[in-house]
Formats: sequence, C-alpha cells, structure tokens
Amino acid sequence: MKYLKPLNLFRELLKSNEIKKSRLLGLDVGDKYVGLAVSDVKNKIASPLSVLPRKKTNIHLMAGDFESLISELNLTGFVVGYPFDRQKSSPGAVQVKLFIDDLCKTGKFEELKYTFWDECFTSKNVDFLLKPLNLHPVLSKTIIDKFAAVGILQV
Repeated sequence: MKYLKPLNLFRELLKSNEIKKSRLLGLDVGDKYVGLAVSDVKNKIASPLSVLPRKKTNIHLMAGDFESLISELNLTGFVVGYPFDRQKSSPGAVQVKLFIDDLCKTGKFEELKYTFWDECFTSKNVDFLLKPLNLHPVLSKTIIDKFAAVGILQV
C-alpha cells in the first residue's frame, strides 16, 4: 500500500474515475473491531458497509476480506480514521499505524493507496445520536463502528 496525502489521493481518484468508476473504503480502526463504509461510484456519498473483528492473529483473514471487497466494489483506496492529537501521540494513533503496517506486510495491497483522515468525535457523534434509542450494547457498538467509518469517509 502506498500512503498519499488526502488531497493527492482525491486528485488521483478524480483522474481514475474519468476512465473507470472506482470507490473508496472508509475504515474506523478500533481495539476489537474495524468499521467499514464505502463511497458511491461518484465518491460523493458514503454508506455503512460492515464491521470486521480485529485481532492480531487474524490480519491475514482480514486481508482476504479486504481483497474480496476491493474486487467486488472496485476500490482504489482506503481513507483511514486517525486520531490526530497535536499534543502527543495517542495509543489510538499507534494502534491505527500498527494496523496499517500489518496490512502492508501481507503484501496483498501493493497497488492500493491510502490516506489518514481526522476521526475526531466520529464515534462520539454516532453514540450521541443512538443514546435515545436504548439499543442493546452489542448492536449499538456495531452501528457506531460502521457509522463512524461513514463519518470519516463522508468529509
């Protein structure tokens, strides 16, 4: 995988979309789960997709899931939520970088590009909206992870 600054990723996407319709995948990387959202073919609207369980031992399974999504949805890149903190490096930031490093080490995504986008308050915003619904905690967590990925991708 190749890192690009956000503006450069979107410029490349615009160029590639003139030839073929390609999409982006939004990732909200957490301790236990990775929330996924996908853009439409015009890259204007993000929709929740799914949640993948995350463990250190299942990175190759996750890589396989990503490979399937890349071919099924014609994905050209990932927009990865990153907790930017100007004061210090947070544990969440380290966790996101390690996840991306592990995906890169699988060697399955050489052509794929990715960028980081500030995920500040994405999960909190969704949680705030879901509170009045009194959902079961497991269902609530799944919805939060997917819609946090939408928030990351939609900006």
